[in-house]
Amino acid sequence: MLSKLTPEGVSTIKNNPQRIREVNREVEQLGAVVKAQWATLGRFDFVNVVEAPDDVTMARVSLELGSRGTVMYETLAAFPVDDFIASL
Repeated sequence: MLSKLTPEGVSTIKNNPQRIREVNREVEQLGAVVKAQWATLGRFDFVNVVEAPDDVTMARVSLELGSRGTVMYETLAAFPVDDFIASL
């Protein structure tokens, strides 16, 4: 999941940096787990590895978080390269 803060999101994080960890716990309540997370420089502000049991759960996470107006998300389904090679 690639995340880009909106101006409101920047203000929220500046005033309460722990909000990042609170959102990670909310992701867990929605049925997914943040496995890794990096703050980045460039087009996106965060790169998150989020594991969900299925695409529907991930869509729910993305919609719920995106509806708040503080962050815009782009999700990418990923799978091991060995599985990709085996499918060819």
